[in-house]
Amino acid sequence: MAAIGKKYNVAERDARNRRLGKAGEELVVHHERQSLLQAGRNDLADKVRWTAVQDGDGYGFDIASFEPDGRERLIEVKTTNGWERTPFHISQNEIAIAETRRDEWHLVRVWNFARQPKAFSLRPPLSTHIDLTPTSFLAALR
Repeated sequence: MAAIGKKYNVAERDARNRRLGKAGEELVVHHERQSLLQAGRNDLADKVRWTAVQDGDGYGFDIASFEPDGRERLIEVKTTNGWERTPFHISQNEIAIAETRRDEWHLVRVWNFARQPKAFSLRPPLSTHIDLTPTSFLAALR
């Protein structure tokens, strides 16, 4: 086990994943603004907010955007350099917001990012699209 632990730098992996996630979010922010500009909604394009950077990462979505008709569009971005079916982590809070804000919430999966980024969107209920597997637990002393 010690040999495996020494070869695997968890902090480096986490930093790399944070950079990749932020780059994917930036791509989607740009896309959202451009889509609204193309729809003639300059007023809404100016209001697109990168909440994960500007406000904090606890909202259950990364980007607050709009549909061309003015309805809210809340976007959680999951980015990978791998293929579209590469597993990803999703928080309890993100799942809760997906359920409570079903009409507005979107999961945008950005994949093949380093080579030729592609993306698709999933809408709640998430259980129709993904299988959730617990990978960690919060432990509290009694």
